[in-house]
Amino acid sequence: MADGEAGAYREFKALAEAADRKFARARDLPLYGGGDHHSRKAFKAYTRLWRLQQERRRELVAGGLRRWEIGEVASRIGQLYYARYLRTAEPRSLVGAYVFYEAIYSRGYFGAAAGAEGGRGSRHQALLIRYKELRFIARFLAVAMLMRRAEAVDHLAGRLRALVEESKAAYPKTNFKEWKQVLQELGRFLKADGAYKGSRSLRYDNLFDSYPSNLASIARFHSKRVLKLKEAVLTSYRRNEVKFTELTLDTFRMLQCLEWEPTGSYQIAAKELTENGTVSDQSGPSGLIDIHLSTEISDGSLPSNPQKAIIYHPTVSHLLAVLATICEELSQDSILLIYISASGSTEQNMTSQKYASSSSSHATAASAFPIDKSNSHMSSDNHLWLGPRGSGGPNNLYPEDLIPFTRYPLFLVIDSENSHAFKAIHNAEKGEPAALLLSPRISSALPGVESTGHGSQFTYFLTAPMQAFCQLAGVTSDIDTDTYANAENILFSVFEEYEGILCTSVGLNNVWGQILPDPFLRRLILRFIFCRAVLFYFHPKEHEQHLPTCLPSLPESVSPTAEAIKTPILLLAENLVVSNRFHFRDSRHNKK
Repeated sequence: MADGEAGAYREFKALAEAADRKFARARDLPLYGGGDHHSRKAFKAYTRLWRLQQERRRELVAGGLRRWEIGEVASRIGQLYYARYLRTAEPRSLVGAYVFYEAIYSRGYFGAAAGAEGGRGSRHQALLIRYKELRFIARFLAVAMLMRRAEAVDHLAGRLRALVEESKAAYPKTNFKEWKQVLQELGRFLKADGAYKGSRSLRYDNLFDSYPSNLASIARFHSKRVLKLKEAVLTSYRRNEVKFTELTLDTFRMLQCLEWEPTGSYQIAAKELTENGTVSDQSGPSGLIDIHLSTEISDGSLPSNPQKAIIYHPTVSHLLAVLATICEELSQDSILLIYISASGSTEQNMTSQKYASSSSSHATAASAFPIDKSNSHMSSDNHLWLGPRGSGGPNNLYPEDLIPFTRYPLFLVIDSENSHAFKAIHNAEKGEPAALLLSPRISSALPGVESTGHGSQFTYFLTAPMQAFCQLAGVTSDIDTDTYANAENILFSVFEEYEGILCTSVGLNNVWGQILPDPFLRRLILRFIFCRAVLFYFHPKEHEQHLPTCLPSLPESVSPTAEAIKTPILLLAENLVVSNRFHFRDSRHNKK
């Protein structure tokens, strides 16, 4: 080995250690509030490292550089891109993560090293690299899911399963129980997320979610105060909830629901980048990957996505600290969306039921939030429960905990069997009247139909209303493609009509009027109206526990009993041949 080659490798190792320290600092920071400078420092360090291995590849390889070390650098860059996406909601950063991950995978940077045989030392190192490969594929899967790359997701899921089996055979003395659990979670997640293959993206698509006929009606609200959604806090905490790694199905759906669907030119550019990342030449130089690739593509035709703080299984104190931090930075024309999907009962009060049980087969309406009836008289229903085990105390989130934040404009979405408790916030605000969407206390299902494996039903309706309607009505996932597409077109007309009615309603509370111009919030409100009406007609008699609630109240013109609200749902049900599963003729009772 020449001195120049050894020196190049020593320089690489020194730069890698420095970059790793910066990466650790950036990784440990929360993905909200400040901290961008640490991410920029880490990016700068890895940029320098990446260029070094591009420009002096031969020297480095001769000096001892191994392929998995290149893969580790590329993986860190991918993680930085993904963290930037979570921090800023920039879609181009998500594309950057995908391109680097895809290049690592296609070139097998980790694979060859992990399969190496040899003495005890080399086998131990190979095992460590195998763990790196497993973690890398799990990260790649999360990015591919968010990119809606169905083929890539299916392929990576199959590869992860095969790799776990290979690892168990190659290292029989090593316990891979954790990865078996990851595979189980992945299976549940993909089953729920891919239930209806022909479904549209959950993101806001101007072609399907914007209605030109109503633009004039929406424009009238601009003469008064208008609030824009620029920040959102998303969290869910349930036992045995559908999730993959730290991405729960409910937050995964809400995350996409609060983003723009990229337009044509951006999609083409992103597609070309991701497809060109596939390099069959395993020895090809990694210089083909441009570390600044995400800056080359942007979608100037769309506004920025709202920034989102996604908090996985927080404590109550952590959640409140996040809210305080974000509220401090909220601009005067902004509104903060708080989405919480959580149980209202502690583990001690749920010992006789399992969250994902199929007990709905013996009832016409099954709870998505099971309550141990034998202990129900002992349990309180005035809070949400954020905790892994035990009971009460600091794990309880009360409505009063959120009232201090009503000094700022809030749009609050609570998905829980105890959501009704948060009605207490209404008229108790400290400065700004809050808009509240509260889930039903009990979810709905047909006899014999298991519903909880699809995630929370209320969130499902707010983020994927067509799929939620099909799941509720018992429409199977093998529905004819043309029938499903026609139903999507009917639903487009439903929301166009609902939007026109809502925006021209007399007596619309200003809390709603000042946020209707925001496309994301307007879409959530329209889907709430749809959800409430569908559930209203699903039951033969009115049961408030089965219906969602909003505060302040929306106009009577969009109530479930209004003919203009009812008729489109009937048409949708008839198109899917499920009108017999609703009670359109029996609904003579009045619902405001």
